[in-house]
Amino acid sequence: MTLFEDLKWRGLIKDVAGEEADLQKVLDGAPFAFYWGTDPTADSLHLGHYSSLCMAKRLANAGHHPVLLCGGATGRIGDPRPTAEREIISEEAVNANIGGIREQIKRLVPTAELVDNYDWWKDRSFLDTLRDIGKYISLNYMLDKDIIRRRLETGITFAEFSYMLLQGFDFVHLFQDKKCIMQVAGSDQWGNITTGVDLIRKMLDGQAYAFTMPLILDATGKKFGKSEGNALWLNKDKTSPYAIYQYLINADDNLVLDYLKVFTFLSKEQIEEVYAQQQAAPETRIAQKTLAWEVVKDLHGKEEADNAVMVSEKLFKGEFKGLSVNDILMGLKGVPNFEFKEELPLVDVLVNNGMASSKREAREFIKNNAISINGETVNDETKVITKDMALEGKILIFRRGKKKYFIGMI
Repeated sequence: MTLFEDLKWRGLIKDVAGEEADLQKVLDGAPFAFYWGTDPTADSLHLGHYSSLCMAKRLANAGHHPVLLCGGATGRIGDPRPTAEREIISEEAVNANIGGIREQIKRLVPTAELVDNYDWWKDRSFLDTLRDIGKYISLNYMLDKDIIRRRLETGITFAEFSYMLLQGFDFVHLFQDKKCIMQVAGSDQWGNITTGVDLIRKMLDGQAYAFTMPLILDATGKKFGKSEGNALWLNKDKTSPYAIYQYLINADDNLVLDYLKVFTFLSKEQIEEVYAQQQAAPETRIAQKTLAWEVVKDLHGKEEADNAVMVSEKLFKGEFKGLSVNDILMGLKGVPNFEFKEELPLVDVLVNNGMASSKREAREFIKNNAISINGETVNDETKVITKDMALEGKILIFRRGKKKYFIGMI
């Protein structure tokens, strides 16, 4: 299977600037340089960026040269959002964010060449920009872009309106300086990348290529991202490897095949075999388990992926020893919790915090060995539950029966 055929099978080619047949010839032809960019709105990339990182690695594995742009200049403006203007980030924050992202890119796409568009924008005057770039793009052209049209009713600042000129010229600069003939981006960047293709043609009489990938959505139809409030960070100090594993292992059955294609480097045959096993025995969740392990392995290494499996299995069995509080809270996300204030006999703790409807019921639970604390069965109704029993001094985990959990927060 050629690179182009693989990308098509994975559903990774949405919109193409020009003819798809021309794109196919370039992708399956001689090595070339391409670029993908991100603005430094945080000090870490998140799972929403991961599909683009995977794309960069796929093209790099096929022999092409990735140039990854971190937008020190464009990040100071912010690309137009569908609903409202982005908050301006301080220069200090932009620079700190770039440092964090650079380290991640070096680790995740080691063959990538890293560039910052602030390097070529910082000395360019406003007059030069209008004269050398602005004259090639008409107002009608800019107003026709979908993201601009959607903002006209609510209002858009001149800074945001001009963003496409900045990103468009980035492509021109990289076309000249790095011999980048292709840009790859998410479908929400379509207007910006086609502006770059048009500028290369008008300013340099050059031929450039571009295509977009579909935006990857969660089960609620939202894209992964910071602005959507569902960011899963690629920095393990911000989001633990287990948290990513836990999120993906709970992926919707209707989405898991697409996620396997987009987020893993398994072959077509491997993915089809995993999915066939899933359909034959859905209760095993083999597709979700494979997806979660492969992603964590690629992001953080095999040891972290294996550890995430271990944590998941321990939590499923109700074993908490050796697990961190953060991993436990992630694994038991959504479980009822209460503030543990007063040290009382077990019966009273159960009744006072909604784990039993009466002292009689509480005693029945205890008598039948249905109550455990931190994974240990407790069958003494007079036992006083104290704060020093808390894991890491932070939480007490109560389980009633096999599946009903409650968390006492210290």
